[in-house]
Amino acid sequence: MQLAIPDLISNSYFPALAAAELGFFAREGLDVTAGLIFPVDRAYEALRDGAVDFVGGAAHGALAAFPEWRGVKLLGALSQGMYWFLVMRAELGIARGDLAALKGRHIGAAPWVDMGLRALLAAAGLDPARDGIEIGPVPGATGSSINFGLTAAEALASGKIDGFWANGMATELAVTSGTGTIVLDVRRGAPGQDGGPPGCFDYTLPVLATTDRLIERSPEVAAAALRALVATQQALKADVSRATDVGNRRFPPREAGLIAPIIGRDLPFYDAAISEKSVAAVNAFARGVGVLAGEVPYARIVATQFSHLWRSGV
Repeated sequence: MQLAIPDLISNSYFPALAAAELGFFAREGLDVTAGLIFPVDRAYEALRDGAVDFVGGAAHGALAAFPEWRGVKLLGALSQGMYWFLVMRAELGIARGDLAALKGRHIGAAPWVDMGLRALLAAAGLDPARDGIEIGPVPGATGSSINFGLTAAEALASGKIDGFWANGMATELAVTSGTGTIVLDVRRGAPGQDGGPPGCFDYTLPVLATTDRLIERSPEVAAAALRALVATQQALKADVSRATDVGNRRFPPREAGLIAPIIGRDLPFYDAAISEKSVAAVNAFARGVGVLAGEVPYARIVATQFSHLWRSGV
C-alpha cells in the first residue's frame, strides 16, 4: 500500500512517515510505503485516482480532489492545529507578531498552504494586493519530488525571498543558521500577537486521510491504519529519540540530526482526535478561501466508525 506525504523532510506529517518507518503499520498487518508527492493537491489527486491508498496532509487540501468532501474521509489527526511558521529574513528586523511590517515583502508559500497565510492576514486587516505583500511560489520549488521546506530555507538564505510560510524544519534551518527569525508561530504564540489572529490555529490540521471506497471495501485496513497512527504518536511521546531513527532512514544527515528536538516541541499536539469543533472551523476556513460551498456535516468528513480508536490506542 502507498502513503503520499507532500513534504517528507519535515515535522508536518511526521507521525505518518514514522508509522511506516518504525514498523507500526507492519504490526497491524499493513505493508505501507511512504513517498513524497508535492504539493498537497497532487497528493490528494493521487488518492482520488487510486495511485495511493492514504495521504498524510493538510485537512483542507482534500478539497482539491474531493469537492465538498465527496469520496474522502479523515481517519485521524497527525497532530492538532495549523502547523506552519511565518519566518522572515533576520536582517529585516521584523519583530514577532508585527504583521504590518510585511507590507511590500515577498513571502514564499506552497500551493494550498498559502491559503492559511492569506486568511490570517485578512483577519489581521491586511490585503496582500493593497499592501504589496507578494505571496507565491518559492523559486525552484517545482515538481512532485520537491521538499518545500528545504527549498524555502535555501531560498531565504540566498535572498530570493523575504520570508516563507512553511514547516518547522524550514524554520529550524533558518533560525539556527541566523538567516531567519520567527514572526508567527500559530501553535505556540499568543492569539492576537505572535500566534496570529484569534482563531487561526483552527484553520486546518494535518490528517491521515483515505477514500470512502477503501473504507467500504476494507474497513479493517482503515482501522488498522488508524491504530498504527495512534501507536506511533504514543511511541514518540514515550521516546522522542525514535524520531532520529526515522530521520536517519529518510532524511539527509543535517536534517536527521535536527528532527528529534523539532518533534519534541510538537508532542503536546499529538492527539489523533478530530473534534466536531475542529471540523466546523476547517469548513469555515475553506468556505472563506473559496474551496468549499456548502455546510457538510461532520460524519460525512470524518470516519466516525473508528473514532473510538483515537484514545484507546492498540
